[in-house]
Amino acid sequence: MTLRPDLVPVSPSTRVVTCAADEIGEVAADIVATIASDGVLGVATGSSPLALYAALVRRRAEGLRTEGLRLFALDEYVGLSTDDPRSYAAYVRSVIAEPLGIPAENVRVPRGSTDADGAAYERAIAEAGGVDVQVVGIGRNGHIGFNEPGSDAETRTRVVELDESTRRANAEHFDGDLTQVPTHALTQGVATILSARRIVLVAAGSAKAAALRSALTGPVTADNPASFLQRHPDVTVVADPDALRENR
Repeated sequence: MTLRPDLVPVSPSTRVVTCAADEIGEVAADIVATIASDGVLGVATGSSPLALYAALVRRRAEGLRTEGLRLFALDEYVGLSTDDPRSYAAYVRSVIAEPLGIPAENVRVPRGSTDADGAAYERAIAEAGGVDVQVVGIGRNGHIGFNEPGSDAETRTRVVELDESTRRANAEHFDGDLTQVPTHALTQGVATILSARRIVLVAAGSAKAAALRSALTGPVTADNPASFLQRHPDVTVVADPDALRENR
């Protein structure tokens, strides 16, 4: 594990940690563990944070108390039921909540297809006191959550149309059939994500390198929504050398 002083992000409040791919989860878990007893954790889905959640499960077996955590997921497909194994509700339940002993009443995943549903999710986050640590990944086109290119810094939880590149990247979870991948999602907005007190971005693999380089060292622009993280006062990026190779 190496703190990368040679990689100087535009934002001085962003720390970049390089580690082997199989160490990313442990490094990120060190941060999440600081709020594990009763904090509010914003959770991302997909493959990038899997090692983090596995590390937390191992630590729980070793005595870390996690059952008091409250979870808020970043996003959910429009049109999938919570019982659909491809839904993010199912992911959060089976990968995070149940293995960490977190009761169902402490788990929130966006659900619905209207602006009113988005506003209700915003209220739920506010009523919980805000998110202490928000976990995010980064899409190949720079999306965070499902905030696709073009999403501005003022966006809040809302329904969005998914970029075709995002749908193609997620088709592997739908038997490789693009026609089965939902076209819309309900997602936390950029402003919602930035309201978290601390953000941890995890990334692995060369496919994320160009987007991550732009997010860290390029201009702040809606063309790469992850670049808005430069405006946050406390961001830690945990990534492997492949994901950071274009930042050298």
